[in-house]
Amino acid sequence: MSMFPSRTIALYTARLFIVRSLAFLGGLIVVLETLDVLGESGRILAVAGNTEADIWQYVALRVPQQIELLLPFSVLLGTLITLSTLNQNSEVTIFKASGISAHQILAPLIVAAFGLAVVNFAINERITTRATATLDVWQANNYAPVKTARGMVAEQWVRGGDDLFHADTVIGRGDATRLNGVVIYDRVGNKLTRIVSAASARPIPGGWELSQARSFDVARGVETRSATLDFSSEVEPRQFTTTSIDPDHVPFWDLLGDIAQQRAAGKPVAALVAAANHKISGPLSTVLMPLLGAVAAFGLARSGKLFVRAVIGMLLGFAFFVADNFMAAMGSFGTVPPVLAAWAPFLLFFLIGETVLFRTEE
Repeated sequence: MSMFPSRTIALYTARLFIVRSLAFLGGLIVVLETLDVLGESGRILAVAGNTEADIWQYVALRVPQQIELLLPFSVLLGTLITLSTLNQNSEVTIFKASGISAHQILAPLIVAAFGLAVVNFAINERITTRATATLDVWQANNYAPVKTARGMVAEQWVRGGDDLFHADTVIGRGDATRLNGVVIYDRVGNKLTRIVSAASARPIPGGWELSQARSFDVARGVETRSATLDFSSEVEPRQFTTTSIDPDHVPFWDLLGDIAQQRAAGKPVAALVAAANHKISGPLSTVLMPLLGAVAAFGLARSGKLFVRAVIGMLLGFAFFVADNFMAAMGSFGTVPPVLAAWAPFLLFFLIGETVLFRTEE
């Protein structure tokens, strides 16, 4: 028996599903982004020199994040509306009367959802990661103009010996590392002796060269200023690029290399491994939505309670999102194994969806 219905039926149902899913996605993005801009536009325009163009730049950086967040939910809503419409028009009854099984009816929707998952993964790793990194740096600078560069990271804390470094942004690697907005807490025997701040810093042999430096002597209460200041420290440039890796800023293929480097350095990688797995399981969750929403088309009671069955499908989808976010949080804390954190909700709700479908239809 063929896995799919006829070509005409497959294209018809897949087209209905894709159009409705994308319509929901567009509508949700417009509504949520409008509310988001209303909340952030005041902060953006409060910075001298910012204009309406900066608000549109903020929107351009936020939309990829909204797509990543809302696409699985939009696919769930698209599934419910598509199957409810087919059920209400008795098209599902006609399909089944012609010998088409429940799985054959769902197959075109699942294939279309897989295509959307692939597109979502590509957008996430090619666009969303860069947009998120740029937006985080911009927000860390309170929406003031900032020169962004590839590989820029924000808000880094590093310890070397007794000294504690904080940098607003870090650009480059190795000897090309540049720190901006630097504050150094110079300590001797865990006792704070100086607070040194600088506009920027670059590595030199045995320490760092600070530009536009201000040094506050804690014991004397005196501040001195200098155009440049050489600060001796054990802190190395690589500490700023390996101490904290934000998976939201790194594409999947680069994250795998970072995990290998962290593992070679003897650092814990459980949270990064969980995030890497979730970069695949997250977009792939769209494939589950037709299965979880199938109850809208196939019900046990046949009592005409279409709205009730649609609500049940929505509850199953929401339950998956809650379980997925919960396990992702547990994985980031290292409470559960990384692979289990990423894939357990997917496998659990796949089995739930198949169980409901088999017991009611097959």
